Amino acid sequence: MSSPVSSIRNLGPASDASFARAGITSAEELRKMGPDAAYRRLLANGSRPHFIGYYCIVMGLQGRPWNDCRGKEKDDLRARFDAIVASVQADDSAVSLGIEAVLNEIGTGLRR
Repeated sequence: MSSPVSSIRNLGPASDASFARAGITSAEELRKMGPDAAYRRLLANGSRPHFIGYYCIVMGLQGRPWNDCRGKEKDDLRARFDAIVASVQADDSAVSLGIEAVLNEIGTGLRR
């Protein structure tokens, strides 16, 4: 039997919906993926980047309250968050460039 994502500390019903859109439907699956891979998947599936949301996931998976994140730990998480966001944006740019290249080739892209 699986538990909802919202059974993890700091995550509520809205988290269930967001994670479900990204194909993550249980707390067990989220725990197995880990916070970075799961957050990357959220972003790739349309969630907007939000640092507090990211560290709520990290803290929740550790069984800690979201506001327990401070100092160097918070700075380190910010660096991880920024790297995740940049990697997803780079992936999106590569896909967009590929599509634009095809559209340009057939005459309907940016070079009109």
